[in-house]
Amino acid sequence: MRKLDYPTLGEATKVWARIGLLSFGGPAGQIALMHQILVEERKWLGEKRFLHALNYCVLLPGPEAQQLAVYIGWLMHRTLGGVVAGVLFVLPGIVAIMALSWIYAFWGNVGIVEALFFGLKAAVLAIVVQAVIRIGKRALKNSAMIAIAMVAFIAIFAFGVPFPLIVLSAGLIGYIAARADIAAFRDGGGHGKIGSVQVADADTVLGEETPEHTRVNRHWAFRVSVILLTLWLLPVAALFLALGPANVFSQIAGFFSVMAVVTFGGAYAVLAYVAQEAVQNFGWLAPGEMLDGLSMAETTPGPLIMVTQFVGFMGALREAGTLPPLISATLGGLLTTWVTFTPCFLWIFLGAPFIERLRDNHHLTVALSAITAAVVGVILNLAVWFGLHVVFAKLYPVTGFGLDFVVPELASVNGAAAALTLLALLAVFWFRIGTTKVLGLCAVFGVIFGQADIL
Repeated sequence: MRKLDYPTLGEATKVWARIGLLSFGGPAGQIALMHQILVEERKWLGEKRFLHALNYCVLLPGPEAQQLAVYIGWLMHRTLGGVVAGVLFVLPGIVAIMALSWIYAFWGNVGIVEALFFGLKAAVLAIVVQAVIRIGKRALKNSAMIAIAMVAFIAIFAFGVPFPLIVLSAGLIGYIAARADIAAFRDGGGHGKIGSVQVADADTVLGEETPEHTRVNRHWAFRVSVILLTLWLLPVAALFLALGPANVFSQIAGFFSVMAVVTFGGAYAVLAYVAQEAVQNFGWLAPGEMLDGLSMAETTPGPLIMVTQFVGFMGALREAGTLPPLISATLGGLLTTWVTFTPCFLWIFLGAPFIERLRDNHHLTVALSAITAAVVGVILNLAVWFGLHVVFAKLYPVTGFGLDFVVPELASVNGAAAALTLLALLAVFWFRIGTTKVLGLCAVFGVIFGQADIL
């Protein structure tokens, strides 16, 4: 076989820009896209090395697809390559979500725009239900995992238990069960084959050897940790000291920094946590607006977690203080993105050289499996929460004895929303129409309903 030419950083930059612009469809679609381009087409790395990197990224908090891009960029072209790959993966989404946020701030209450987002909400609800089923089939392998998912759902839906506590508890249960060698917890997590074409490591640019720069270097690890921790936490500390903890920018910086550390389980699990805190506790936006933000993220390139930029935008818009509202909102959105994604580079650059140790650690793998099971329950809560707010106009709180949830007034059902949701569910599960087409279909019907004045 002819020896493959090693790509220059400039050539790799063009490839990462292409991936960033085409990265629609959530983490599963984005990972499949990277596999197609990097493994099947370019043959930069093989199947085994790709899955090796992916299984490590699954262990991390934050968006696994973006972290996989950082990892492969680092593997190919050192630290600068990782930075280029990670930035280009999210840059199109940053620009698109910011533009849509401005449009939403100006014209969100205009009839046709309101009708458009009305339709998109139904599609998003169907997509979240699909995510529950897809992840559940992979994660709930036995009665123990089903039990963890059920307890997680009840804890977050009925009692308002914070998402980080649920994740930590599930991980601890998995770790203890693995140490005790309980049979139901012996099978680890991880991904199977990604694409239809399987490429051997020996037939790729990287080959089977370990690049010199990927070996453990404690001095380099210390330097990169100091730099990235400074870039991440110094602005957060400065905001708290200068503006105080009650200021919206301090709250955004603090909340999303915590989110970056504890949000295991993928984008939909993160959204459940964000919805719980941003809507119910901080009051930055209404439930319907949270759905509008998710609609934006579903229809633009980049990680679904980019919806957090919209959340920060709306929070700073409404608590602008002495700043012009749109300037405040823009700064709030960019601050959110900064503290959400900067830690992703830290996790990769610091941890990737130790990937072999983490990859072979059975106890950590089982803890991940338990976390993934809990995440199914958390995403189910997200689907129920979205469904109640999409289909019903009136919800009543139920509190007392530790309970904290809402129930709908059945007479307040929105017939148009229920019909569109049913249409979206049929499109996804019966006709198996792709995500982008379902979103477009529901958007069109939303506009039609709006023009007919039946919303």
